Amino acid sequence: MSEPTNAKQNRDVSDWWTTEIIDMAPGQIRLRGYPVEDLIGKVSFPQMIWLMTRGELPTADQAELLECALVAAVDHGPQAPSIATARMAVTCGLSLNGAMASAVNMLDDIHGGAGEQAIELYGWIDNAVHNGQEIDIATTQMIDRWQAERTKFVPGFGHRFHKPEDPRAPRLLGLVDDAAEKGVVSGRFAQIGRKIQDVLNTRKGKPIPMNIDGATAVIYAEIGFAGPLARGLFCLSRSVGILSHAWEQMNQGERNKGPTPPACRWTYGGPHPIGQPPRRMQGTEQRRLDPLKSS
Repeated sequence: MSEPTNAKQNRDVSDWWTTEIIDMAPGQIRLRGYPVEDLIGKVSFPQMIWLMTRGELPTADQAELLECALVAAVDHGPQAPSIATARMAVTCGLSLNGAMASAVNMLDDIHGGAGEQAIELYGWIDNAVHNGQEIDIATTQMIDRWQAERTKFVPGFGHRFHKPEDPRAPRLLGLVDDAAEKGVVSGRFAQIGRKIQDVLNTRKGKPIPMNIDGATAVIYAEIGFAGPLARGLFCLSRSVGILSHAWEQMNQGERNKGPTPPACRWTYGGPHPIGQPPRRMQGTEQRRLDPLKSS
């Protein structure tokens, strides 16, 4: 006997989206199987992030490490493109959610993606060591591979402002060391991160600091988050700074604030005005012919 049309339509609709995250009905909200009222007041926000993304609640020690990484990356000042975008956006009339969306969209491969990339590089080295390669050799070879296949920039290392050391990195690595001593994590990704820094320092002949992306990547790798999730977690963390700066800028009341003060002009590198010589001539004087005028 064939299924009634209405029943089939209802099933087709209910099966359109399939999720293991939330089960909801009138008067009922269950997240990963937990009634929401049982979670409220009993789990922290980092624990909730872990539950929603991983499907289970973390231990207290795991949640503490996750929280440390989230706290460390909340802000890096108005010179950061994402923060500057948020501040400019509200001066142009965008709401807080519009400013936050504009800013988060800046967090891609170059500004915001290094943590995900660092986890991938750490994973290359970890796999090589797991397959029997000595860690110093594995680290050197995988850095070479990364620079040959991806980019000359080694993700998670080097900083334009913080030299010779990013103050966030040693603190986070120290927390990982403490967790490793307690058996919460293995500590092997912290070792890999330090080996990368040793190789880079030797090659450059000067300190190449592990930055916030490299340090948080150590934590995310140690507690088992996939690389793409690490980028998402960075977006969550930096959203706190984005919101703070957008709100501060909104209360300052400025309008149409651009990326530079009005008196600071950009460098023009295009053609000089049609029919006129450039302001500074180099070599033989030349001019562009105006096709609208006869020669």
